[in-house]
Amino acid sequence: MTRIGIFGAAGRMGRAIAQVAAEAGLPITGGTARDPSGEIAPGIAISADPLALAEASDVLIDFSVPGALSAHLDACIAARKPILIGTTGLEGVHHALIDEAARSIPVLQTGNTSLGVNLLAALVERAAAGLSDDWDIEIVEMHHRHKVDAPSGTALLLGEAAARGRGIVLADHSERGRDGITGARATGAIGFAALRGGSVAGDHQVTFAAEGERIEIGHRAENRVIFARGAVKGARWLAGQPIGRYDMKGVLGL
Repeated sequence: MTRIGIFGAAGRMGRAIAQVAAEAGLPITGGTARDPSGEIAPGIAISADPLALAEASDVLIDFSVPGALSAHLDACIAARKPILIGTTGLEGVHHALIDEAARSIPVLQTGNTSLGVNLLAALVERAAAGLSDDWDIEIVEMHHRHKVDAPSGTALLLGEAAARGRGIVLADHSERGRDGITGARATGAIGFAALRGGSVAGDHQVTFAAEGERIEIGHRAENRVIFARGAVKGARWLAGQPIGRYDMKGVLGL
C-alpha cells in the first residue's frame, strides 16, 4: 500500500489531498508546513523536517510554494523517493532543479493535477497541430481572489500544449497583459488573460479564432477535490515508475 507524505500540508490543497487519500484507504505518513504545529487529520502530525517525512513515505506530494521546492527535492533525492509537484508559480530556475532531480528520482511536475484539465491539454495540442497560424489562440482563466500568480499554472500548461502542437516555443510567441495602444495582434501569437474574483476554483477556456468562425474548448473546476483526486492518482502511478521526469499524460495513458 502506497504511503503518502505531503509537503505544504497545512494549505487548502494539502488538506484536500489528505482527505482524498484517507477515503481511498491510503496511509498518510505526515506533512510539513511553514508553521509546524497541529495535525493534517487526527493522529497525522505536521512537522518542519522534509527529510524525515521523505524517509517515512513511499511517495511525496508537493503543493507548497516555489521557495520551498529546492529543500523538498533535496530531501527526496537523499531518501531516494519519488515526488509529484503541483506547486504553481515556478520559474526557469525551478524547472532546472526539477530536471536535475529527475536524474536521480522519479519526478512528476504539472501545472494542474485534474484529469479533465490534462485531457483538455491533449485536445488543445491536437487542435493546434491541425490548424494553421491563421487561427489565433487565446487562453482565458479565472481564479479566486486569493491566487497570487498569473497566468495560472494551468493556463501555462494549456499554452505549452498549444505551442507543442504548432512546433514553437511558447516564450517566443506569448502575449500577456495587453494595455493601451498595443498594435495589431501578432500572427501566430498565443494570448493570455487572467481574471480574479470571488471563490472560483478554476475556469479555463481556449479559443481558436479564424475569419468567420471560432472553436472554444474549456474546463470548469467546481472544487479542489478534483485536483486532490488527480494528485493521489498521479502519486500512486509515480511510485511505480523508474527514474525520470514525467507529467500527467503518463497517468492518463496518453
